[in-house]
Amino acid sequence: MGSVSGVPAALGCSGSAGMDDPNTEIHSGQTIPRSRETKPLPSRPVPSRRGEDRRLRRGPAGAPRGGPSRPGPGALRFTAAENSLGGPGRAVRAGHRAGQRRSLVWTLEITLVLGFLLLTRDKKMAYHKVNADQRAQGHSPYLDSDELQATALDLEWDMEKELEEPGFDHFRLDSSAQHHLGNSQSPDLDLEPIQPSSSPKGRFQRLQEDPDYISHYTRQAPKSNRCSFFRILKVFCTALILFIFGIVIGYYARKKCPSPPSSQEPNNPQIYHKILKEIKAENIKQIYRDLLEFPREDDAELAMQILGQWRSQGLEDVRLVNYSVLLDLPGPSSNTVTLQDSGECFYPSGQRCSRDPKTLGSQDLLYSYAAYSAKGTLEAELVDVQYGTMDDLIRIQAVTNVTKKIALLKLGQSPLLYKLSLLEDAGFGGALVYTDPCDLPKTADLADKAFMVSLNSGGDPSTPGYASIDGSYRQNRLNLTTLLVQPISALLARKLVSLPEDTAQKERCTPLQLPAAGKKTISLNIQSVTTYRTISNVIGYLKGAVFPDRYVIIGSHHSSLKGYGGQGWASSTAVITALLQALVPELRRGWRPDRTLLFCSWGGTALGNVGSYEWAEDLRSVLQRNAVAYISLHNPVTGNSTLRPVASPSLQQLAAESQRFNCVEKARCAGSNVSSVQIQGDSDYFINHLGVPATQFSYEDIKASENSSFLSEALFPVHATKTEELDPSFSLHETIAKLTGQVTLQIASDPVLPFNALDVALEVQNSLKGDEAGIPQLLAVASRLRDTAELFQSDEMRPANDPEERAPGRVRMLNDVLQGLEKSFLLHQAPPGLYRNILYRLDDRTSQFSVLLEALEHCKLHQSNETVQAALSEVLNSINSAQVYFKAGLDVFETALAGKK
Repeated sequence: MGSVSGVPAALGCSGSAGMDDPNTEIHSGQTIPRSRETKPLPSRPVPSRRGEDRRLRRGPAGAPRGGPSRPGPGALRFTAAENSLGGPGRAVRAGHRAGQRRSLVWTLEITLVLGFLLLTRDKKMAYHKVNADQRAQGHSPYLDSDELQATALDLEWDMEKELEEPGFDHFRLDSSAQHHLGNSQSPDLDLEPIQPSSSPKGRFQRLQEDPDYISHYTRQAPKSNRCSFFRILKVFCTALILFIFGIVIGYYARKKCPSPPSSQEPNNPQIYHKILKEIKAENIKQIYRDLLEFPREDDAELAMQILGQWRSQGLEDVRLVNYSVLLDLPGPSSNTVTLQDSGECFYPSGQRCSRDPKTLGSQDLLYSYAAYSAKGTLEAELVDVQYGTMDDLIRIQAVTNVTKKIALLKLGQSPLLYKLSLLEDAGFGGALVYTDPCDLPKTADLADKAFMVSLNSGGDPSTPGYASIDGSYRQNRLNLTTLLVQPISALLARKLVSLPEDTAQKERCTPLQLPAAGKKTISLNIQSVTTYRTISNVIGYLKGAVFPDRYVIIGSHHSSLKGYGGQGWASSTAVITALLQALVPELRRGWRPDRTLLFCSWGGTALGNVGSYEWAEDLRSVLQRNAVAYISLHNPVTGNSTLRPVASPSLQQLAAESQRFNCVEKARCAGSNVSSVQIQGDSDYFINHLGVPATQFSYEDIKASENSSFLSEALFPVHATKTEELDPSFSLHETIAKLTGQVTLQIASDPVLPFNALDVALEVQNSLKGDEAGIPQLLAVASRLRDTAELFQSDEMRPANDPEERAPGRVRMLNDVLQGLEKSFLLHQAPPGLYRNILYRLDDRTSQFSVLLEALEHCKLHQSNETVQAALSEVLNSINSAQVYFKAGLDVFETALAGKK
């Protein structure tokens, strides 16, 4: 064993030197002296257990020492402290530097340990301690204290540098590597792989040596845990900081930013007032005049003009929906009526036939026809049937055979389609239809005016019950009746009954009637043309903020019939456009109705509500589920005498309240006169096929007689009913627009639909008064319906209208029940012209269900009770179905409340 200056230079490369000294401490695999003074180690050879003496050699004293190259990531190599041989002063300076480094390492390690303990609680740091016997073998008694201390310092320094290396995760001492310290040699120690075991205190781990040998040991990857821990700790701390930072930002953001209001409460009546205040008569008048300037040559062209106008008002989502439908239009020449006795030929207006081209091309003459009538020529006796009631037919059939004869029929009392069906069943071949001057308002000058009517009950006749879309099967239905029907003026009717022309000028009006003794034979020639045309609907959508899947539909109409239908279409479109114009300012301020508003302008209304039927049939499944109400603007001003509100029973209370709300001059406010009667226009499909509650406001003239009902079925020429003569200031239009707007806003924005279930039950009971057949059964089921409706109204409607008890789920269930109130009252089939919805009466004169009245009338003619029994059964089932529906609604609420409890 070589030595320098009598001091052995051998140092165990196993790293066990000084491990057992009480003044040293193992810290993360490094030997750290506790003091500068170290006790001399006893001189003792360290034999190899395998009999192999491998030594580290030391160079001569004073020779420059080049330590081994820095160990790679796979092995740990210990470096001798060459500068320790430079003298005691140099060792002292090295000791100071080591102390500083030691303090820094201690501070960092204690900080990490404490942080780790706080974060992971039970997880412990692993430290390794070498066995005392093994360390003792690694000491050399020939090393002085300075050299030993310097060696330990250098070893500590190299260990710290090793920790900084990225490849330190798997360090080990390579058994094949040998370290040469100068020219001196010392026994090379081989250590077996050491397995760690946990100490009882859980803080350190002992390195268990193999008792068979001591070799240059190899240590696997325990040190990698420390580097991995640093990465995990860094990621964890970063995530924790970001999480805390996000919580702080979210807290203050939520605190400072107010949440948007879900819905105005209950959509604030002040909002209604602001919107309705924007509706002004001068605006409606200007819109009306602009509409009359639009070209009316084609329905699609007129619809495009309306679409552009609505978009210019601020409605963004506006669509044009087209359908190809079968229309019955006037022929190339006018229809004629010829008296066989005298050979005189007359046009429907009463004007004598002429070959003058101007007269032949007159639009008034061409459009004086009945759409979808049978075509051809019929020569037959003229029979006066008056209003065509069942009593009139019984009287006529008692004295004459009516087969293939022509009936002289007055409009009024009941729907035209119903009366024509009776004439057809009786065997008539044709009919001349007119309006008796005694039934017309005194202000109306329509005696010499012909008109047009439609015999179409609704929609495209070639696609009954389904939409006229591409690929639909088209049925061959050119005529909707076997009768040849022709409207005529009162002037021509007077000529046919041989009355003097000054009869109508007397103060007391005498109804027209054909003398019993006089018989007249006439020839009727009808030549209308049936063809397929495209009609267009304009549909504008204003999406709701809370219930966008619930639709409140406002409907007007436009007409492409040249010169016919009056100017009602322009009035209708002007009012709906003014309402839309009033909504725009609030929309721009961020207001939205709770439910979606649909603004509709229908095409083909004059020919049987074709546009509305086709659109509704196309979207039937959606509308059955989502349509809430229909507000009609069909001909809002046809007179200037009285306001006539019509509403389904569930909306009567709302219509009456709207009248009071919009009544400015209290002294002139009339009492509530809302009724549920049949009305004309595009509301037909929504009422009779979908069971949707509907309402309509209009101004009319006072009826001249009780027979004046259903005179609105006649469409007179434009010049006969000028709107600006009826309402020069357009104040009536403004009132209609505000009433319509008030109802629309409440239905669209009230949290709970303003429908009254009890009013429906009361309407049913009132409709049963006066019926003679089946009273006990009907009254019993009607009484149960009222009891259930009262319970529903008190238990469900009142709590839901209390904001404190207005749970969203409860309100939604309640609205679903209210939305379907009238669907139970739809009959499977009704006589022509009568409503399938039995809640609507024929007119203000009648209070009973129209279907029961018709059945009783039918019984008089055919002397059969089957029709009456069938009608009673249908009404009974409808009322019972409504009672079951109300009861099911109550059960749903009880189940929901029980589940919540």
